[in-house]
Amino acid sequence: MASDAKANESTRASLYRMVMDKHVCPYGLKSKHLLESEGFEVEDHWLTTRAETDAFKEKHDVPTTPQTFIGGERIGGYDALRKHFGKKVKDPDATSYKPVLAVFATAAGIALAVSYFAFGTPLTVRAAEWFVSITMMLLAMLKLQDVESFSTMFLNYDLLAKRWVPYGYVYPFGEWLAGALMTAHFLPWLSIPIALFIGTIGAVSVFKAVYVDKRELKCACVGGGSNVPLGFVSLTENLFMIGMAIWMLFTAG
Repeated sequence: MASDAKANESTRASLYRMVMDKHVCPYGLKSKHLLESEGFEVEDHWLTTRAETDAFKEKHDVPTTPQTFIGGERIGGYDALRKHFGKKVKDPDATSYKPVLAVFATAAGIALAVSYFAFGTPLTVRAAEWFVSITMMLLAMLKLQDVESFSTMFLNYDLLAKRWVPYGYVYPFGEWLAGALMTAHFLPWLSIPIALFIGTIGAVSVFKAVYVDKRELKCACVGGGSNVPLGFVSLTENLFMIGMAIWMLFTAG
């Protein structure tokens, strides 16, 4: 009987989380789901007012909620709970290529889908063109969400922006416009020079910063708040623009 009680205790957890009329803590919901996924019976304690929450934090000397207790021992918040179960915890300062890969995958999906709709097959030359031009538009969209942050990060390495600061504000609009025009095969006399100009300056800037100066920087390619490292992927964005401009220069009729 004692062993059964001990076993039950080891699979029972107490969770204290904020559940208010206008706010339900998302990390509390995640903690509850994680505990249940690990086979725990959860004693779910709701903190329904700000005063109740503050009193709980003061009593247990913790800065935040939710808080999980297992076997009478405080485990901590959601990240601490993940560590307790041996799961990966995201490092907010860690660099990642995921944002760029998501853009590339989305652009490829759109290009292949539209090609299939228009031509009956996803594998066409136009699909390859659309992949590049749509990628340009998606990357520009991410930059345009916060042009101020983008321009600040861009100044760390772009050679023209360092000499003429407004270029950091112009760049994402130029990339978006060139991508849209290239997608439509409209006004190539405008889209080709824009893509060739900003792509060439960007490629030279990235190459110098990464491969000549050996600087470790974050890339502004998906916006100013990203943790994408400046390097090959960043260079690829600019080479895409250069390649697309040259391709359209010889194929636009």
